[in-house]
Amino acid sequence: MKRLFLMPVVAGAVFFAACGGNQTKEQSSTESTESAAPTEQAPAADIPGLDTVAVSNDLTLNANDLMTFDRKLFRVKAGQSVKLTLHNVGEMPKESMGHNVVVLAPGTDLPAFGGEAIKAVDTEYIPVTFGSSIVAHTKLLGPGETDVIEFTLDEKGVYPFVCSFPGHYGVMQGKIVAE
Repeated sequence: MKRLFLMPVVAGAVFFAACGGNQTKEQSSTESTESAAPTEQAPAADIPGLDTVAVSNDLTLNANDLMTFDRKLFRVKAGQSVKLTLHNVGEMPKESMGHNVVVLAPGTDLPAFGGEAIKAVDTEYIPVTFGSSIVAHTKLLGPGETDVIEFTLDEKGVYPFVCSFPGHYGVMQGKIVAE
């Protein structure tokens, strides 16, 4: 019972910590645009552990009740079809611990995306305001559910992926490097 009470408290704390400091919206978008350009040009240059990850366009990801993905880094071939399978291996109900995967375009402002996702209850936390930044996404999954999506990353670059369930994006995120 303590665990059920603590999870929302921890999720809220993580969410607020991930929202950033006291930058203005204009400062934040300028900085994210400036920092995104080098990442797109040299995606593998500053990603620790990338050299230990095999290239595969068949990706499997597990999400659990501790708000974690079991993998945080993938390498794929750009321009080829990518198959991503998400399993929610948790036991908590979808309403309190649902999971999805949203693959985003390089340079997407993650805190802004997370802020909009919280408001998108009717679309399973997929914000239409970020439609042009969303490459692909799974359905929102409850315990024991699985979803498979296919998409293509046409351009080389680093594509962030997150769980957009409220409070999750701050800790449930990773990268897909298209080479």
